[in-house]
Amino acid sequence: MEVKLILGIVSSLLIIPQAVPYIRDILRRKTEPHIYSWFIWGTLQMIAALSQLKGGAGYGSWALIAGGIFCYTVCILSFRFGTKNITLFDRFCFVASLLSIGVYLFLENPLWAILFVTCIDLLAFLPTFRKGYQEPHTETASTFAISALANVLSILALQVYSTTTVLYMAVLFATNTIFTVMLLVRRKYMVPRSGIETLLTA
Repeated sequence: MEVKLILGIVSSLLIIPQAVPYIRDILRRKTEPHIYSWFIWGTLQMIAALSQLKGGAGYGSWALIAGGIFCYTVCILSFRFGTKNITLFDRFCFVASLLSIGVYLFLENPLWAILFVTCIDLLAFLPTFRKGYQEPHTETASTFAISALANVLSILALQVYSTTTVLYMAVLFATNTIFTVMLLVRRKYMVPRSGIETLLTA
């Protein structure tokens, strides 16, 4: 089998160890996802996957499609199990993200689309980042760590390298890595709501 094909398959299958612990923790009410972030992420990953496919990304776009499905699943669960810690700032980010997606739909250039999607993704991450900083034990760190790994493998699986195909995945890798480190560091200095957890609890 072609190496890039294998990397594309592996990066897509990594959605399983990402999704299972996160969904398990949601159902156990240990993790409280932010509905705004997960809805926007699902939409953006599907849009980015389409843009990447148009740009010739091939196997490297498969993980985004799998990730989009996962994000929508978490979004649905968030209606019942999501965080109640939603602020005016979060609502502002959500509305701004929706408006930005509306603007994106008028863009026909794949490069501009990816640039726009990348900026929206960063904006959509802010509510979850804020909540994770304040309540680090309400997120499953391993999900974001594995996502960062999947992002790297997806980049290696790309069949065409360009700003259009690489930028979004590179930014996802950076944000997932930063968020994971932030959660672990914050947990070290905060006592969780239900007992004492270790630094590596995820």
